[in-house]
Amino acid sequence: MKVELIDYQKNALDILLYSKNTRLQGTQTLESIAAKPMEWKLDHLSYMLDTIQSSWEFADYIFEITGVSRAFTHQLVRTRTASYAQETQRAVDMSEVEFIMPKSIMANRRTYETYIDAIDVQKDTYSRLVEDDIPRQDARNIIGTGSLTSIMIKANLRTLHTMGELRLCTRTQGEYQQVFREMKARVVEVHPWAEDFIQVFCANHGTCMFPRYTQCPIQKYTISGELLDTAKKLIKAQAEITIHESNPVVRSEGKTM
Repeated sequence: MKVELIDYQKNALDILLYSKNTRLQGTQTLESIAAKPMEWKLDHLSYMLDTIQSSWEFADYIFEITGVSRAFTHQLVRTRTASYAQETQRAVDMSEVEFIMPKSIMANRRTYETYIDAIDVQKDTYSRLVEDDIPRQDARNIIGTGSLTSIMIKANLRTLHTMGELRLCTRTQGEYQQVFREMKARVVEVHPWAEDFIQVFCANHGTCMFPRYTQCPIQKYTISGELLDTAKKLIKAQAEITIHESNPVVRSEGKTM
């Protein structure tokens, strides 16, 4: 498995801050924001973490992911707010396709040999079908979801934030966890300030996204049980009887109350 960040907005931080400035009819230009010291930028970025997320969509990242299973990419493309380009089995020759080897199968000699035999049968059957003039787009049906593939994904920071809340969670299947950790690492390498935007759900909210998954070793650090139930009931009751409308006003340098 390999994850490469093949393109990204070099000035993503300035664009993010400028989009917020534009929304609030600020006097800053993109050039003046770019010239601001990093301390000023990080202060306003921290403010953006707790406000409307629409501005996060202005920072794009393009990844190339290779050596991953079709099973993983089937999960990946369920995120509908990203763009994808994937290797096609319809036209590409799959006779020498490689397969992922799960650790659980590799750890057992008997299951390992069974798995290898099944892979050989798939590849041999595919080749024989093609030799008999069966179109590749039909012969590919014999190839399982463990076959390796490559895919490109373009996602903005808001999408990566949403994906991170779920896919950095220990309940996520191992290959997806590994891939997304690499995706986050590649972003943070070029934009260290983005790390706070890409965190697991429990780190952002203090509660567990999947409270019934009690095998998670992190869950014991989250707010749960009677304390959480009591708080939710209290909040729900108050929300039903409380009428309040905010009146946001720009205070200074592009920040509201």
